[in-house]
Amino acid sequence: MNIGLGDRGRRYFLFPAAAIACYVTISYLILPATWSRIEREPGLSHLPMLTSTAQGIPGDPINVGLIGTREGVISAFHVAGWYPADPITLRTSAEIVGSVLFDRPYKDAPVSPLFFEGRREDLAFEKPDGVSADRRQHVRLWLVLANGADASPVWLGSATFDKGVTLSRDTGQVTHKIAPNVDEERDQLVGDLNQARMVTGIYQMRGIGPTLNGRNGEGDPYYTDGEIRVATLVGRGNKAVEAAKMLPAPALIQVKDAAFSWASPRH
Repeated sequence: MNIGLGDRGRRYFLFPAAAIACYVTISYLILPATWSRIEREPGLSHLPMLTSTAQGIPGDPINVGLIGTREGVISAFHVAGWYPADPITLRTSAEIVGSVLFDRPYKDAPVSPLFFEGRREDLAFEKPDGVSADRRQHVRLWLVLANGADASPVWLGSATFDKGVTLSRDTGQVTHKIAPNVDEERDQLVGDLNQARMVTGIYQMRGIGPTLNGRNGEGDPYYTDGEIRVATLVGRGNKAVEAAKMLPAPALIQVKDAAFSWASPRH
């Protein structure tokens, strides 16, 4: 009888001990390991990877990186069928309203400004999805390193899909509402550049981290696995022989991404 009670006591002790061991392993070993991976651009590790509006409100997440010169970036988007965005003026603002109201093309419509590290975007590109300017793929880009790990300029960007227009709650200007799945737009952008043979390599780096209920500066919801797709571009006037393959992320990052994909609203 005493032996049986001893066995039960050991089982009662082993269960919480095993639970504690699992917690310690996951919280102090596995999860920290997923975020302590060695990045290819260590000069970016201190950045917040989130844009802001002119009023300082958190904006769209950083989800794209490009390695190449300014001329190389402009050339790559041109070959891939993307258009540089016009500056915001009274004329371009009226033109975008006319494009939406009368379903007229405006392939280089302006984008509202966002800020990263206190600076407005250096470049912006878009690709219409339909006739008018109300639906489009677009990206804002900031030059963040003049000389990265391989001595080439490094750009970070925020790529989102505009699914319709509205008026800014802060300025009253015409602005767009974004689609919530910003990872889809990130992948589409890098895919377009790669399909156009403008890319020699693709890899992943840490962004803002997994986010299921983000809100941008206009209050639009978004979700993301928190990763950045970084593409190394060919030089201006060149083309890659074949499409590049993305380098695999560390195993624990792949597990994290798979778990997020399962938990994300698209499922």
